[in-house]
Amino acid sequence: MLSSDDDILGQAAVWRREGRGVALATVVETWGSAPRPVGSHLAIDSEGHFLGSVSGGCVEGDVVTEALDVIGDGKPRVLEFGVADETAWRAGLSCGGRIRVYVERID
Repeated sequence: MLSSDDDILGQAAVWRREGRGVALATVVETWGSAPRPVGSHLAIDSEGHFLGSVSGGCVEGDVVTEALDVIGDGKPRVLEFGVADETAWRAGLSCGGRIRVYVERID
């Protein structure tokens, strides 16, 4: 069962109150048969814990890795995954679609 936006954002707030660095990844654009809709969230803390989903598990590992960099340097990133992208094939996004994910640090 997927977590609700309230669960995801609530957990991000808990992590911030605990003094952890936090990033939020959000699906901002999709094409074709994308695994998750626009607006889907993934919250990541500085210890690598995460809650939510931007791709149903296909590219979460790569998004978490980028999110840790975003927490460290504060610079947001736009990530794009799809079947033409060798990273997406390795990560399993072979559904025929593409997604664009915005990752930002939450202060």
